[in-house]
Amino acid sequence: MYEVMRYWDDDHPEWNAENALRGGVAGTSRNGSSALLKSVGPNARLVEDDLESAIRELKAERAGEIEVAGPNLRKASRTGLIDEYRIYLHPVVLGHGSHIFAGPRPPLRLMTSDRIGEEVIRLTYVPA
Repeated sequence: MYEVMRYWDDDHPEWNAENALRGGVAGTSRNGSSALLKSVGPNARLVEDDLESAIRELKAERAGEIEVAGPNLRKASRTGLIDEYRIYLHPVVLGHGSHIFAGPRPPLRLMTSDRIGEEVIRLTYVPA
């Protein structure tokens, strides 16, 4: 996921000031947690060992949202430090990958469901 998000570190000629996604991502600091990465780019920090401690540090240092995505979401879920899950339903079928809730699923309560455009639904859950 870090490598996917790194795309937003560069400027691209087709972007303009109204590019909402880039506006929400560019310039934000990132923390990459990976068994494979040995280094990260500008405005990023590599979390090599203790994901739970890194999340606790971020929550203590910053006000506002901290987004967790990618394969390490399962590890982050086990820490009990996630306040809200936002699950985006897209009309795409994938064959395999990391399961976020492998094993016992934490008890969750659905808070909202929002339609985003013509093809996506966002489900927002909180730990019950």
